Amino acid sequence: MPIEKTDKTLQIIRYPHPALRHKSKPIRRVDAHLHQIVRQMFTQMYEARGIGLAGNQVHLPLRLFVVNLSGSPDEGEEQVFLNPVITHPRGSEEMEEGCLSFPQLYGPVRRPKHIRLHAYNLRGQEIRLELDDFLGRVVQHETDHLDGILFPDRMAPEARAEFQHELLDLENTFQEQRQRGEIPDDAQIARELSDWESRYC
Repeated sequence: MPIEKTDKTLQIIRYPHPALRHKSKPIRRVDAHLHQIVRQMFTQMYEARGIGLAGNQVHLPLRLFVVNLSGSPDEGEEQVFLNPVITHPRGSEEMEEGCLSFPQLYGPVRRPKHIRLHAYNLRGQEIRLELDDFLGRVVQHETDHLDGILFPDRMAPEARAEFQHELLDLENTFQEQRQRGEIPDDAQIARELSDWESRYC
């Protein structure tokens, strides 16, 4: 599919859409269209009442995510992270997490309490942060997305087992949407992801 035809309104995809398991590639180019994409990501995030959204979640194989811990366009700070790298994990802490690609599902996830983040913003400026608070957890959650890792993957088996029924419901809904032609087949999804990569990676 030509890249020009991908210029449509972004939509948050849900588990088990294949793009959620696609490992994103580093962004090599930032243009006006990418700025528009980021704006759309914030809009989708706010409409879904989220605080973070990764490229994979809107069917983009690009290593970027957006965050606003307030979850409101009129409050908090909008942050954009390109090509994030997490290093120096220390400590351990378990907290409940949710995800816009798993609506209404929440579960306990253990993550490092302290991390170091290296990334870039849309202006190409380097970002270096030491994080040991809620933002650190959100950054880890969204970076996982870019590597095709979903928050249930981080849960203990017994905790994940508690919502197997809900996961099955999501899988069944996905298959029904695909049968109705609302979601393309895996081959077309792969072509679309490749088109985005050829433009920005």
